[in-house]
Amino acid sequence: MAVTFPSRLQGGKAYGQRRAQQEGRLEEINKEFLCDPKFSDEEDLEEKLAVFKEKYMEFDLNNQDEIDLMSVKRMMEKLGAPKTHLELKKMISEVTGGVGETISYQDFVSVMLGKRSAVLKLVMLFEGKANENIPKPSGPPPERDIASLP
Repeated sequence: MAVTFPSRLQGGKAYGQRRAQQEGRLEEINKEFLCDPKFSDEEDLEEKLAVFKEKYMEFDLNNQDEIDLMSVKRMMEKLGAPKTHLELKKMISEVTGGVGETISYQDFVSVMLGKRSAVLKLVMLFEGKANENIPKPSGPPPERDIASLP
């Protein structure tokens, strides 16, 4: 006989619920940036914030609204630019102003919208430009036979 815990969500449901909560929190922060007079002259601010939120959520591995060292390491490896432990720490320090060991969403957006060119900003912009040139396949995949497999 299986024991169930009705008050606890299991597996994918709990993950989906945490992701939805995180998305709501990040959306609230985006609204603050939209209302901030410092960013009123920024072109396409709403679209940029949506992209930033999506990227941030992709690399926030623990859904804690912070990107830690391992998350930055994963991000850099995924972008094809692996860094040493010290380089990663320096990147995080540059984004946070040397205050923290994790990157908050506010720090992330401030760097991405800011005038100074942090390494993280350059890498994220490069990834966006690189992905624009890759055509996305449309429709069903082509049929393959055994001879065409590697």
